[in-house]
Amino acid sequence: MRSVPARQSLLALAAALLALGALAGCGNDDERGRAGELRLALDFMPNAVHAGVYTTKRLSLDRGRGVDLRIVSPSSSTDSLKLLAAGRAEVAIVDIHDLGLARERGDDLVGIGAVVQRPLAAVIAGEGSAVSRPRRLEGRRVGVTGLPSDDAVLRAVVEHDGGRYDRVKRTTIGFSAVPSLIAGKVDAATAFWNAEGVALRAEGKRTREFRVGDYGAPPYPELVLVVKRATLDERRSELADLLGALARGTELALKDRAAATAAITKASGAPAPLVRAQLDAVAPALRPPLRLDRAALEAWARFDTRFGILKRPPNVERAFEFDLAPDPGTDQAP
Repeated sequence: MRSVPARQSLLALAAALLALGALAGCGNDDERGRAGELRLALDFMPNAVHAGVYTTKRLSLDRGRGVDLRIVSPSSSTDSLKLLAAGRAEVAIVDIHDLGLARERGDDLVGIGAVVQRPLAAVIAGEGSAVSRPRRLEGRRVGVTGLPSDDAVLRAVVEHDGGRYDRVKRTTIGFSAVPSLIAGKVDAATAFWNAEGVALRAEGKRTREFRVGDYGAPPYPELVLVVKRATLDERRSELADLLGALARGTELALKDRAAATAAITKASGAPAPLVRAQLDAVAPALRPPLRLDRAALEAWARFDTRFGILKRPPNVERAFEFDLAPDPGTDQAP
């Protein structure tokens, strides 16, 4: 049985994941970029999806490629775009839906690499809620964060199973899926299966996961590396070198998960067992490192439009640069 301090630290981490409020890692938002430096704004507090980033820095793979990677941790999930816009980061990890929304607002941002290769969103139901399948969410309370993508995920999952989305009782809970499900305040909640889903299991909470990738969503990359077009034009070679280093760092992180776990634990202060469990869960989605799949992105554009996240399908050829990320299987050693 887990000790009380360990259990409390897991709950504290879950709360931090949901509140998106913890600051950890390297870098300072107020620093100005130096020559040869590329500041990378994370989408979230350091966690398992960033294993390649921290392994790249730990092994100085960036220096081997002639660039100086600096890691900047945000205070909320949308701050990476704000840091990019303010010139406090040259590269940002961004939720793909947020990239689409930013471009729809007129921001000329470009995705240059995929951090993960599949959707991470899911609807997670407490096993005691009797929600054995998505259509049974009709008439039940489902917690959502309030982000537009949450409604799209919930609708896609329910409708794919033949249910009526308009019969689901949605309630905004912010980023409190874990405590809300543990306390039984909701029957289900939208969350990330690789983060909250793992945290719930670590707490001994038995759940059912309805991953949007299994219920109608195409295999789009949930998180992408994004730059301003001006940065892409001015620093294309350096960005290609950074992607090469990150791809190599991701491969090495997956080969030595103990070391990758230690690096993330040090950066975040999270319990090592939980970090390792999250890394093991997300590992299949990290390959092939950084590659952008044109067909998957075209399918994502149609999905986001169909489910109301975007008003119209984005121009994938303008929204993404396909020539920077290294080919799978090539030697990425510096």
